[in-house]
Amino acid sequence: MKELTQVRSAVTAALQGAGLTALTAFPAERARAYEGAVAAVAVGTAQGRAMGFCNYLGEARDGKTGALREVYGKQLEGVVTVDIRGRRAADCEAGCEKAAEALLGGLPAGIRPGELCWEALAWERETGMFLRRGRLQCRAFFTAESREDGEEFLDFILKGVMTN
Repeated sequence: MKELTQVRSAVTAALQGAGLTALTAFPAERARAYEGAVAAVAVGTAQGRAMGFCNYLGEARDGKTGALREVYGKQLEGVVTVDIRGRRAADCEAGCEKAAEALLGGLPAGIRPGELCWEALAWERETGMFLRRGRLQCRAFFTAESREDGEEFLDFILKGVMTN
């Protein structure tokens, strides 16, 4: 599902912007190669909801051409998981603090954070690192516009994320 990938990428970028090494998949065999804390981001559970009537939100005027386009919307409610690992407990805790700031205040406008929960710090035998797992309940909003001819509409894009 493209929308889940967009949410995961946006959260990963926010964590990186906060100065934390963040990945969308954690390579267990290379875990110890990273200095400091490392975050692995995934989208756990998710469910979609329609916005408006059959996802129809209304019309918007194209800023360049002046043409009217139909606007559609989707809402996704889900849980983003963030696993913070570090060689030292202090690294893991520092990474958790950076992640919390980014998750609660540094996400794009299209992702509305809800409750953020962290599990207790634990030792992970398989990687030989400290681990602290976090879960962020959130809502993500996506919009799509019809093409100029009105025959089809473009892919849903996470609200507040710039595209080229």
